[in-house]
Amino acid sequence: MLQRTRLALPVASYVVLLVSALQTLVVPVVADIQADLGVSTSAASWVVTANLLAAAVFTPTIGRLGDLHGRRRVMLGVLVVVLLGSVLAATTSSLPLLLAGRVAQATCFGLFPLAIGLLREELPPARLTGAMALTSGMLSVGAGFGLVVTGLLMRDGGDYHRLFWLAAALTAVGLAGAWLLPRRAGAATGRLDLAGAALLGVGLVLLLLPLEEGNGWGWGSVRVLGSLAGAVVALVAFVLLERRVAHPLVSPRMLGHRPIVVANAAGLFLGFAMFAVFLAVSALVQTPPEVAGFGFGASVLAASLVYLLPGTASGVITAPLGGRLVARFGAKHTLVIAAVLAGLGFTMLATLHTATWQIIVGALVVNSAVTFGYAALPALLIAHVEPAETGIANSVNSIARSVGMSLGTAFVVTMMTRNAIPGPLPLPRETQFVTVFLVGAALAAVAAAVVGWALPRPARRRRLTALEVEADEVLGAAGLDVPAPR
Repeated sequence: MLQRTRLALPVASYVVLLVSALQTLVVPVVADIQADLGVSTSAASWVVTANLLAAAVFTPTIGRLGDLHGRRRVMLGVLVVVLLGSVLAATTSSLPLLLAGRVAQATCFGLFPLAIGLLREELPPARLTGAMALTSGMLSVGAGFGLVVTGLLMRDGGDYHRLFWLAAALTAVGLAGAWLLPRRAGAATGRLDLAGAALLGVGLVLLLLPLEEGNGWGWGSVRVLGSLAGAVVALVAFVLLERRVAHPLVSPRMLGHRPIVVANAAGLFLGFAMFAVFLAVSALVQTPPEVAGFGFGASVLAASLVYLLPGTASGVITAPLGGRLVARFGAKHTLVIAAVLAGLGFTMLATLHTATWQIIVGALVVNSAVTFGYAALPALLIAHVEPAETGIANSVNSIARSVGMSLGTAFVVTMMTRNAIPGPLPLPRETQFVTVFLVGAALAAVAAAVVGWALPRPARRRRLTALEVEADEVLGAAGLDVPAPR
């Protein structure tokens, strides 16, 4: 049993690396998927959006399953689903089946709370903080790894199906490691809120569908208006249901408390900023200048390694720095700093995007802002909710971040498919990229103003150390309870 306990940290670190690697693998190849399947840009973008939407529903659900049935058992089940989804995506040239595979892969987002919960069960307190920091750092390492591998496998016009075969191989390794973990019974009792998860999923799909397809359907069409009306009905029904069940997926009380609302709005913006800059920069640098009059004509390899990798790899440095900012200035001021920094990065991209270094620096600034913001959110929530409610509050915030990522994806796709440059493969105009970046800058300004004005002074004023902030950040990002301050 002791030998198996020693595997907790390497297995947890590996599966968390897998989470972020699967998230970034497909970002630079959306255009390749579109060309191979012969579908529209908006249809191809669902390869990213479907994954993020499913993650918003799966992550808290899987965390609850781990509490009920034991984390090793649920981790094995998740990895099997991810493996099957990866094999399906690797063997199909059908968009519906590819989307099904990506939805199955989205269950991997639940591996992060399972991994952190596993460490809390298996490791002594003296080792726990360092182990959680190492495991959390794998999110940045995995994102960079995903981009590097994508660039290498896609060089010289490689087939994107290779990426999903790689995902299957990586998942199989994780499955073998998880099998060796010690068996533990579930620590919680109760039921899983399946009806709430279903209503939330339906509501989010109906909300995002018209945002991505509005250009083709017509913004005043019956399909757009009907989908939006259906989203309102499903989400209202979700809130009403959550008020009645004993173990809700999302606590309704968390949706009406002003500091929590502000924190969730900030999480929504940070998720939006992260994927808006990812997808817009990837599309911008791959645009051929001889056709569009702007862009760099970059290959998938260059887009991955030169333009996107610096922003993700910098998380190894900026994540600990975010914890020190929270310890020094507090969560509220750190969140304002993050919003201002994101605004500066988006403004730079909107005004300066004719040289490689300008794109790299602009994307790096926005990504650093997102990292700082993610460091501040758990500390902000901890300051405004009771200790027993921190897990619920962080789960809700995790959903907000995933929805923000989906909204960022949908917005970029909407802008990229409007008024395209005619040709065999329609290309977005430069003004459309500028609009994406300007909207990002405007939302950053609104976020900074709202956080600065609407957040009250926290009731608990105890100063946290940087080490405590980093531990709370990991637990908060995993949607787990944060211990009450001593």
